[in-house]
Amino acid sequence: MRLKDKVIIITGSTMGIGKAIAIKFVSEGAKLVIHGLEKELAENLRNILGKENCIFHVEDLSNDGCSDRLVLLAIKKWNKIDGIVNNAAMVINSNIDNTDEKLLNEVLKVNTFTPFFLIKSALPYLTKSKGSVLNIGSVNAWSGEPNLLAYSISKGALMTMTRNLGDSLHRKNKVRVNQINPGWVLTEKEIERKKNHGLKHDWYKNLPNIYAPSGRILLPEEIASLATYWLSDESGPISGQVIDLEQYPMIGRNISKDSSNISQ
Repeated sequence: MRLKDKVIIITGSTMGIGKAIAIKFVSEGAKLVIHGLEKELAENLRNILGKENCIFHVEDLSNDGCSDRLVLLAIKKWNKIDGIVNNAAMVINSNIDNTDEKLLNEVLKVNTFTPFFLIKSALPYLTKSKGSVLNIGSVNAWSGEPNLLAYSISKGALMTMTRNLGDSLHRKNKVRVNQINPGWVLTEKEIERKKNHGLKHDWYKNLPNIYAPSGRILLPEEIASLATYWLSDESGPISGQVIDLEQYPMIGRNISKDSSNISQ
C-alpha cells in the first residue's frame, strides 16, 4: 500500500475531488481527517471509508481556529500528521463589475489564507514526520475564465505560496509542498454549475474537442490517483512544483485560426 498508516488531513473531502481523494487514500492504507460543511455528507463518507480509517470535522474553514481544530483532531486520534491536502475551495462567479472587497476577501480567506494557516498549524508535526503537503489549485490560476475573477486570483496566489513554501520548508523543515492544477473536472457541483449557465442536463456527453480532445472531461478519480503520488514516498524529494492536469497545454496554446475552427 502506497500510503500505509500515513495520517492525512483532507479539507473539502465530502464530495467531488476531495471525496475521490479520500476514497483512494484509504484504499492505499491511509488514516484520514475528513472535513466538510454538511454533517450528513461527512457521515456518509465515513461509512464508505470505515470508522476505523477516519474521523470527520464539520465546520466552515474560514472560522477562526478551524485549522487548529483539524490538527488537534489528528493528533488526539493518531498522534502524528504525515500529510495535508488543501482541497476545499470557494467557487463563485465574479467579474470586475461585481467583485467588491468583501467578496474578494471571502474567496481569498477560504482558497488561499486557510491553506496557509493549516500548513502553519500542522508544521511542527509535519516537520517531525518529514511530511508532504498537496495544494489543489486550478488551471484558472494562470488567467482564468472571465466570470471567475476572484477565484482565479485566489488560485494564482495559492500557486505562488506553493512555490515559496515548497522551497523554504523543504530546506528548513524537510517538508515538501506541491500543487496540482486540475482543469475541467466532472464533479457534482460542476454538472449543476453548467446547467445554471444554460447548458443541457447532459452537457458533458457531447463536448467540442477544443475543450475535450478525448471526448470527455477529467474525472475526480483521475485527480485522486495523481494526488496519491504526491502524498506517497514515490515522489521522493520533489517539492515546490505546480503541475497542470488538463488535456492540452495551458501555457502557449494557440489554436489554428482557419476553417477547421471558424465557420463562415
